[in-house]
Amino acid sequence: MAVRRKGLILASGSPQRRKLLKGLGIPFRIIIPRVGEESPQRRPGRLVATLALRKARSVARKHPGALILGADTIVVHKGRIIQKPTDQKDSQRILKLLNGGWHRVYTGVALIDSAGKAWRDVAVSRVKARRLPEETLMRFAGRHMDKAGGYAVQDTGDPFIERIVGPLDNVIGLPLDTVKKLLRRACVQKKR
Repeated sequence: MAVRRKGLILASGSPQRRKLLKGLGIPFRIIIPRVGEESPQRRPGRLVATLALRKARSVARKHPGALILGADTIVVHKGRIIQKPTDQKDSQRILKLLNGGWHRVYTGVALIDSAGKAWRDVAVSRVKARRLPEETLMRFAGRHMDKAGGYAVQDTGDPFIERIVGPLDNVIGLPLDTVKKLLRRACVQKKR
């Protein structure tokens, strides 16, 4: 999949997203968006799609002519949206809440082309947290403050997740099949 002109920009500071996107073999550079993540939107899919687009647009304004990719990930447990922990105590609260149960991970992906046309999509995975004793949870609390849900499935030292139904890369933060689909749409649009 050829990405030309000014190239692809990943509008994210996430090392996990960077590593996943490298796997596609597409050259890209990183520009961290400076945007707020507050939104009145309460529907998980719409929320992550909106935030991903907001991130992509904030970078696109300063880099016209580039292809911009934005993403946002949240965890949803029993209808409640859970983002990144705010502090150690919040991390403990989130891990206790998720402990031993199922939740969903939503990642919104947005792509903006050089003409300003935007595409968005959302990936969803179901995730089962392993039931861990409270003292183990307390040891892990605070380790992953930069991740929705306060855990890192890609971290081999994090035993919190027992099972995933759906794309693993979505739970890590960038569903590559969704990214490829949006890149194909943008390339088809260019050829018209």
